[in-house]
Amino acid sequence: MVGIVGFAGSLRSGSYSQLALRQAAQRVEALGAQVEILDLREMRLPFCSGDKEYPDFPDVERLRTAVKQADGLILATPEYHGGVSGVLKNALDLMSFEHLSGKVAGLISVLGGQSNSNALNDLRVIMRGVHAWAIPEQIGIGQAWQAFGPEGKILDEKLSQRFDQFAQSLVDSTRKIRGL
Repeated sequence: MVGIVGFAGSLRSGSYSQLALRQAAQRVEALGAQVEILDLREMRLPFCSGDKEYPDFPDVERLRTAVKQADGLILATPEYHGGVSGVLKNALDLMSFEHLSGKVAGLISVLGGQSNSNALNDLRVIMRGVHAWAIPEQIGIGQAWQAFGPEGKILDEKLSQRFDQFAQSLVDSTRKIRGL
């Protein structure tokens, strides 16, 4: 069975990145994969200092273990000042090749303004740097405040279809690349 870990780089209550992550996770699960969402808002993670161990922060080991055991990742980020959020970057920096190399990653960015691909491009560069595989399908949600209904449902049918394609690509690519 394909095992996926997802986390979002937003600490905001009512985060659209968290909503997008949950939409992707539901669709990936519907395809038979097992998904674990790690909520960085509930984890106590230090700023990355480059140390190998963080004994005062057991959530670092929890994050590392979950990612190391997973076959793939769903990474969702708000786009802040034209790039990936510091929260997501820090979580990734707390890991190494041991945890991330060979993982298959699906990437999502959420913006308050017009959609672009700056944060997605940042994430692709980061994934390449740790020898992970970013799938070609990606999701950029502009004007996110209009994209979701009151219960977190995606309002636009075309965007909903993109989530379905994203999920299918992530599961299929993970099976192929990880030999599952």
